[in-house]
Amino acid sequence: MTEKPALDSNGDGAWLGEGQSETQLTSAPDGVEMDNEDRPAWDSKIQYVLAQVGFSVGLGNVWRFPYLCHQNGGGAFMLLYVFLLTIVGVPLFFMELAAGQCIRQGSIGVWKHISPKLAGIGYSSCMVCFYVALYYNVIIAWSLFYMGNSFQYPLPWEQCPVDVTTNETVKECARSSPTSYFWFRKALNITNSIEESGEFNLIMTGCLLAAWTIVSLAMIKGIKSSAKVMYFSSVFPYVVLIIFLVRGLMLDGAMEGITYMFYPKLEIWGNVQVWRQAATQVFFALGLGYGSVIAYSSYNPVHNNCHRDALMVSSINFMTSVLASLVVFVVLGFRAKIITLDCVAENLGLLAGMTSHESSQPWQPWFNITDPSSVSIAEYREWYSQHSSRVGPNITDCSLEEEMNKGVEGTGLAFIAFTEVMALFPASPFWSALFFLMLLNLGLSTMFGTMQGILTPLMDSFSLFGRHRTLLTVCSCALGFVIGLLFTQRSGNYFVTMFDDYSATLPLIIVVIFETFSVAWIYGTDRFLDDIEVMLKWRPPVVYKYLWKYVCLLAMIGFLAASLLRMVFKRPTYTAWNQSTASEMALEYPGWALAMIVTLIVFASLPVPIGYVHSTLKSRMARNDPSEERGTQEVHRELYAKCSSTEPPDSNSHHRDASEGDEGHPRTAFLHLGNEHYRLLPQQEEEDEEQDTRV
Repeated sequence: MTEKPALDSNGDGAWLGEGQSETQLTSAPDGVEMDNEDRPAWDSKIQYVLAQVGFSVGLGNVWRFPYLCHQNGGGAFMLLYVFLLTIVGVPLFFMELAAGQCIRQGSIGVWKHISPKLAGIGYSSCMVCFYVALYYNVIIAWSLFYMGNSFQYPLPWEQCPVDVTTNETVKECARSSPTSYFWFRKALNITNSIEESGEFNLIMTGCLLAAWTIVSLAMIKGIKSSAKVMYFSSVFPYVVLIIFLVRGLMLDGAMEGITYMFYPKLEIWGNVQVWRQAATQVFFALGLGYGSVIAYSSYNPVHNNCHRDALMVSSINFMTSVLASLVVFVVLGFRAKIITLDCVAENLGLLAGMTSHESSQPWQPWFNITDPSSVSIAEYREWYSQHSSRVGPNITDCSLEEEMNKGVEGTGLAFIAFTEVMALFPASPFWSALFFLMLLNLGLSTMFGTMQGILTPLMDSFSLFGRHRTLLTVCSCALGFVIGLLFTQRSGNYFVTMFDDYSATLPLIIVVIFETFSVAWIYGTDRFLDDIEVMLKWRPPVVYKYLWKYVCLLAMIGFLAASLLRMVFKRPTYTAWNQSTASEMALEYPGWALAMIVTLIVFASLPVPIGYVHSTLKSRMARNDPSEERGTQEVHRELYAKCSSTEPPDSNSHHRDASEGDEGHPRTAFLHLGNEHYRLLPQQEEEDEEQDTRV
């Protein structure tokens, strides 16, 4: 195994000018004084694990993974997901954990530490986190609204309301369903398209204010306060999922739902879009690129086993997705069975009417059509397949499989399909309140991590923010609420869809590509593994080197290309609710909305090139004015970070001997030692050299 040799402090290392100290090499971003003694830390390992699991396990595990599994071949999609999780997700997750733990800063400081030209990566992560926080808290507000309405019996979405003027059922509800009507009309009071903004939804505005207040109070003291909330918000969803699974397995149709879930359709592996969707889910499930993973790991002890953490959190995340999928498919199987049996009963009623007017017919069923409960779905379908052409178009087929094929995506799964099923449960208000309390906790635990991905880098990079942590937290939440008013208009749901589909996906892919390229090709995988070896006391498998350099990087570039091509060749659309027809329909985004999508993507990606240009210009100015000591330091840091395996042989052998002769001097570039200082490279052992490099 070839290892990256340490830099020579003589020879090619001569750019370390006289008096150049370690603290200058490891200095934080401009104007920041590092004080790791005052840096918060997790009270226990369980706190940290709960925080990472709480952030990575979110609403997407409950409604996006089951939907993708439902639409893309069940068990075949799971196998594909595990494959991509293993070769792309876990290595990148491990990389972010190790970088944050090594450098003990947020995303801005981590990438600026590797090279000043990479500082823009951290700012892009903060921008994307802010985008996600804006619309994610709206979903939490919806959960608050539904949970508040769950303390009624019967539930307000169990039956269609009656129009008091005509004394008839409201037409919009009669044409759809009580749950759809409650969601689109009562909860959202939605417009017919994104172009009709409508007035503010005052109830949802109040719920959004409550959501931001909860987040602000939970995070006002940093990880010390949010970690305590994590004990409940991270564990409670598992309790609820297990309760729902046990209850769901007792329902009629549960086994049909589970069979549908695991039945593999291997032909989907030939579909490029399925690979893209699986990669997207891996990407978002682990929270890669947000900076939250880096922020959380930066509060760890330097010798914490982050490799084990990466494997553990990734495994828990996947198992949670499977558990949530079991619950969803059990519930969907029950729902499909109920709908199919109702279909059979309705058709048998029509057949009973036909036989009362006509004598014996060749299509006469052999079962008792006056007792629908005695007729199974299989019996009805067997009769229908033989005599459908004789009974006319009024008699329809009733297929459980077709009903299961009608997948419900995203918010529709939670706020329409699940609410419909819970209305059928005995003690329905209890189950409804339990379900939406679970959604609330899933959303909050992810929201805490997302906000940490914004606040930690800012506090680490700017001393002013670091000194006013509470004020920064409150102001960030207040700003989020004000901008979030965009989503509480009657057309707000369409903007939530826009942000969810486009504002985060492409910028995050770009961020992760630059992160991987920075570690693998700018900093060097061998040197990075050296740092991890000193940190963990053992060297990770060499396979990570090739995964980071080639597999992960090429996979992310392919993922970006597939996403861009899909946007170019297929004009972006959204699903709108038409009030007159009481149905959903796909509409294309208008021109101004497309411009808004492009602007969001550009704004989130722009810090990367801006940071590169700014650092380049600053370096050139420093070269032209060598009297500026600070500028000179930045030039040195840039040269140091870009060092590759081009050191002369003498330098290599010299430091290999030095490192072998004294194990107390680690061959590392940015490893934090103790609780006070960082040490970058092994320096000469002579006394005069130590005096120059001592902090």
